[in-house]
Amino acid sequence: MVTLEEVRKRAESDARTYGYYLHPDPKFLDDLIEGLKANWDKYGYPSCPCRLASGNFELDRDIFCPCDYRDPDVLEFGCCYCSLYVRKDLYEGTTPIIPIPERRPAEKVARAYGGFTEVSVPIQVQEGSSTVVTGKPLMMKKKLWYCKQCGYVTFKEDPPYICPICKAKREMFSELNLSFG
Repeated sequence: MVTLEEVRKRAESDARTYGYYLHPDPKFLDDLIEGLKANWDKYGYPSCPCRLASGNFELDRDIFCPCDYRDPDVLEFGCCYCSLYVRKDLYEGTTPIIPIPERRPAEKVARAYGGFTEVSVPIQVQEGSSTVVTGKPLMMKKKLWYCKQCGYVTFKEDPPYICPICKAKREMFSELNLSFG
């Protein structure tokens, strides 16, 4: 289990590293930190405090805080979806913090909760006194992606929206095909 102080220090360190600030309202910030800790305790990983995690490590990987959508959200709107990370002008109050649209693709949300039939998670359904498993096994298609600007490499379904190292846009990522033999 992690402590609230550890969660807060991790968020503060990450904010400093990327030139962001944490939400300026102390009570709101405390609620976000507590939500992040609760998710970490419940699932064993730091899923975003503003999204409902599925409990499946692989399906939730894009919403580990800081989530894959944080940098493009801050770039476009000045804050991330839950407003844990904000730009300086929002932190100082010169620009208001407003709700922003969800950037996480609907198909990822649906897949995390078994909503797609073509890519569904096996679901247990109670029928009388027996349990029946429905749905197809999950087939995730991970790929190696590399940033053509700095060489950062990641293994995910999709390339990041913004490179966490050099801040290059998604278009700067290419799939890395390795063949041995």
